Amino acid sequence: MQRESEPGDDTGRQSVRRLGVMGGTFDPIHHGHLVAASEVANKFALDEVIFVPTGNPWQKEGKSVSPAEDRYLMTVIATASNPRFSVSRVDVDREKSTYTVDTLRDLRSQHPNAELFFITGADALESILTWQNWEELFELAKFVGVSRPGFELGVEHLANHLRSLPADTLTLMEIPALAISSTDCRLRAGENRPVWYLVPDGVVQYISKRNLYRPRGAQRLDGSVTMSEPAPQKKQPAGSVTSAMTENPSHTSGSTPK
Repeated sequence: MQRESEPGDDTGRQSVRRLGVMGGTFDPIHHGHLVAASEVANKFALDEVIFVPTGNPWQKEGKSVSPAEDRYLMTVIATASNPRFSVSRVDVDREKSTYTVDTLRDLRSQHPNAELFFITGADALESILTWQNWEELFELAKFVGVSRPGFELGVEHLANHLRSLPADTLTLMEIPALAISSTDCRLRAGENRPVWYLVPDGVVQYISKRNLYRPRGAQRLDGSVTMSEPAPQKKQPAGSVTSAMTENPSHTSGSTPK
């Protein structure tokens, strides 16, 4: 396992396609996800980053998760403007619960000659020994754990298991934009508070149109609040207030405007 090092070591030397695989619930996808994918793509000279929204994530069983199709479409909208990003339905179309090993097996089958880099939250790595067939994961892909500033990964209990792996099997990267969280975005949208600048504009509109994250039976989201930034107020020309008060006799000292 290694910490983030200087980028550029692999640039120009790849003989096979290098693919990032960013799995996640994406409920909703936000700018932190996009920045993390872009940073990892730059560091490892990735040809493409494949976003993989989960179908039925086993880690979230019993929790409220938006329909897979909604999460898939929000991810498509969010990534559409970047030609290096794509979205896979490999997990969304899976009928059974989603496990990372199944995702990587399927993508390995689709891209047999590619080098895969699985991008995930660094906090998720703390429980990687509980993942389905975890030993096989590192045979299928290299892992990149991305974290918010100040996050410390407790990996002492992983040391013995990872010691035999190549040094570049697991890399940790700090991504400032990951201070944004999907949980906070859901709470804000559910309370009809603005989420612009936290998620892409198209995703904000999708959330409003589909009335996502609102309690069942609640009034639809107020699009004027969630869909766009408030329209700027018309500014008065410099000196207009003074001139208006001078020209209007009702605005004299001590008088009450009508």
